[in-house]
Formats: sequence, structure tokens, C-alpha cells
Amino acid sequence: MSGKFELKKAKDGQFHFNLLASNGQVILTSELYKAKDSALNGIESVRKNSQRDGAFETKASSNDKHYFVLKATNGQVVGQSQMYTSAASCQNGIESVQKNAPDAALDDQSS
Repeated sequence: MSGKFELKKAKDGQFHFNLLASNGQVILTSELYKAKDSALNGIESVRKNSQRDGAFETKASSNDKHYFVLKATNGQVVGQSQMYTSAASCQNGIESVQKNAPDAALDDQSS
């Protein structure tokens, strides 16, 4: 099984998506979007930008956990990872997004 994007509707009516790896683990989460079309554009942005050099930025939280953000060409964050215990596992998460995002199927659960 390959990765997939799950598009969901939040309780407040906004839309968001997760990119799941082939094992079902969430590897990237979006912001909230007011419109479904905007969320779909966000998914396309992840597909494109996941292959762009310099699109990923790794960060460390105040409790020494590691995470990454994926940025569009305009610098806007289009997705954020979960927290990882090590820099190496964070890097593995980036590689998983790069591998899964381009061909990930869309599972629209927002209806």
C-alpha cells in the first residue's frame, strides 16, 4: 500500500488533511482551511514542494523533540510533522514525505 492524503472536515466546518505513510502513520498535517478547494490546493502544494530542494525546515521544540515543516515557494508553511525523539527519526519522516506525497491517493472523508 502506498501513502495517502486524508481530507477531513473539522467540527467548526473548516478543512484539513493528513499525509499518511504506507503503514497508516501520519507523517504530515496541514493547517485548517476555510474552503475545501483551498485544502485541495494545499494537497497539491505538498505534492509539488515535497520534491523541491530546501522546502523542508527542521526545528527543535522546547522539550528537545524534533519536527519539520514543509514550506511552499512563497515561504508559507503547508504542513508540519509530528514530534520525533531524535534528529535521525525526524529526517526519516522527511524522506517518507518525499517518497509518499507525489503519488499519494486522495481519501476524501470531508462529506
